[in-house]
Amino acid sequence: MTWRSAQETDVPRIDEFLSRHIQTSMFPLANLRDYGLRGSDRRALDIWILGDDLRAVFAVTNEGMVLPQCPECSDEELNEAIRFIRGRKLFGLAGEATQACRIMRLAGWNDRPATLNSDEPGFSLDLKQMVVPNAAGAELVPLGEVDTSITEGWRQSYLVEAMGFGDERARGQAKIDIAAYIHRNSHRVLLMNGQPVGMTGFNARLPEVVQVGGVYTPTQLRGRGYARLALALHLCEARTKGATRAVLFAASEAAARAYIAIGFRPAGHYSLILFKNPEDTA
Repeated sequence: MTWRSAQETDVPRIDEFLSRHIQTSMFPLANLRDYGLRGSDRRALDIWILGDDLRAVFAVTNEGMVLPQCPECSDEELNEAIRFIRGRKLFGLAGEATQACRIMRLAGWNDRPATLNSDEPGFSLDLKQMVVPNAAGAELVPLGEVDTSITEGWRQSYLVEAMGFGDERARGQAKIDIAAYIHRNSHRVLLMNGQPVGMTGFNARLPEVVQVGGVYTPTQLRGRGYARLALALHLCEARTKGATRAVLFAASEAAARAYIAIGFRPAGHYSLILFKNPEDTA
């Protein structure tokens, strides 16, 4: 049984397979639906599939993010998939923790310098079970309604604190990220009595499921419940548009407590690795 390059006729089956593993497949699934196969966007995918019955998917974005969903692959099969991307630039890897660990080892990437190499607990929430905090004085607004110098500063701080970026790289990436969030209308700012106090967003969105990411509260405003309130209000918005479930991965115990407080429950582990020099090849 061998891998082959996915074609447009394979997309419905790939979508169905990734949907069965939704907790750890939001990135490849959303990218496939939004940007397609072999498109020009940095998030567009090249995909290889394994077996006539499609039992594994190995994907990489144009910017070099490896996104596997290979729950039953042997080492030999993973090695074969890794060979498909040798020579391509390598931004990072994101996937179910056990799979990510095996791929890092087999590919020989464990010693590659990384700004982030984390194994994060996953959480899932049935939006019907969500607990919404008291929202008196609160308003959730699109990023574009807030001065970008504020949101870019927050994003820069997030990248340094949570992703291990250096200041210069974080500053440039923050501008790119905030512009993309505004364009996609994916993130929101929480206002309390008219003042911006925090940010939340969806890293990936499907009609039925959203993946939370980029939740941030400035250091001096933490401990007041703003993160959980911002997220809950954004999830209420998603629920009115038809979403029934939310998934996320917690980067810290404090973040996990905030998520649990509004109803999230543990759901596996996820690895996110971001390499220090994304121009280096796989």
